Amino acid sequence: MAWNEPGKSGQDPWGNSGNNNSGGDKKPPKNQKNDEIDALLKKAQKVFGGASSKFGKKNGGGIGGVGGAVIFGVIGTVWLLSGIYIVDPAERGVVTRFGAFVEETKAGPHWHIPYPIERVRIVNVDQIRTAEIGYRSDTTRTRTGSVPTESLMLTKDENIVDLKIAVQYQVQSANQYLFDVSDPDLTLRAVVESTLREVVGQSTMDFVLTEGRNEVVSRVKELTQERLNEYKAGLIVTSVNLQDAQPPEQVQSAFADVVKAREDRERLINEAETYSNDILPKARGKAARELEEASAYHDRVIAQAVGEAARFTSIVAEYQKAPEVTRNRLYIDAMSTVLSKTSKVFVGSDSSNNLLYLPLDKMINQNQATVPFVPAQPVVPAAPASMNRHNSSNGQKTNIRDYLKNRELR
Repeated sequence: MAWNEPGKSGQDPWGNSGNNNSGGDKKPPKNQKNDEIDALLKKAQKVFGGASSKFGKKNGGGIGGVGGAVIFGVIGTVWLLSGIYIVDPAERGVVTRFGAFVEETKAGPHWHIPYPIERVRIVNVDQIRTAEIGYRSDTTRTRTGSVPTESLMLTKDENIVDLKIAVQYQVQSANQYLFDVSDPDLTLRAVVESTLREVVGQSTMDFVLTEGRNEVVSRVKELTQERLNEYKAGLIVTSVNLQDAQPPEQVQSAFADVVKAREDRERLINEAETYSNDILPKARGKAARELEEASAYHDRVIAQAVGEAARFTSIVAEYQKAPEVTRNRLYIDAMSTVLSKTSKVFVGSDSSNNLLYLPLDKMINQNQATVPFVPAQPVVPAAPASMNRHNSSNGQKTNIRDYLKNRELR
């Protein structure tokens, strides 16, 4: 009779009746997984116990029954122990029950219901994986081969560039990596290539090959991560490296000439800026110095003129008080200034055409060789004897100073 036929609804396939659960309101078990394991163990015990009892009866005694129970017990223990597994720190364990996701376990020892009920798949989440777009590197032979179908791309200004890019990534979610996308690694390659073509198609050739390299890389990384998150691929992009960016092989020589001309232009611009930065500060400094010197000369001339005017005013006042004394003093000062700057003196006379020459420089050198140096005094020529007479009108004696002064005035 079937176990679930009418009138037998309280029985289950293992021979248990439903009356065992009729005794009061029991609380549900706290750990459903442990209860399931306990139920499976009890069912296995009954099955193994029944089989061992039949085996014992068939062999005519209890010894054979005990031996069968031990064998089945050992088999059950080994089966249960096969559910123990260890997850390394760099890994994650994904537990599935009849193919459906149950949980994701971290580092350490764990246990699951053995196969075929549950299954564990270990995923390394710390491993750095690499995807190459536009080329394939042969690590065993250290060679690099180009893939033109991936590397040749069209730019905004309708030029073709040859780009090779390497992407490094890690597994971010082991559950999504295993179940949400059929082939996450292939999906990442397709996303990177599509994103790179989009970014290059929005840029000019000069921008991609020169100053826009870093911007292209950052833009590709950002868009790739956004689309991987939309697909729930469980991957995270760690770095994007632009391996090579150049024009197609057929036009590389012409492009090299263009690049060389551009570099020469930049070099000349830099040299001009360097010269400008060198000469302009000097010119500004020279202009500032000349302005300061002009200002100082302006102040000095004004101050000197003011001083001369003040001195002249004071001399006028003194001259009004004593004209003769002041006139003599001015004459002596003037002659001292003139004669102190010359080494030759000629003295003339009204009574004869002879000139008296006084070599002051030789006289000074001779005196320095014999006696200690004494500052030379201006030589005052002697007046003619005819001048030493008394004036009948005023009775004053005309001295040499008046004679020289009058002669100088003439």
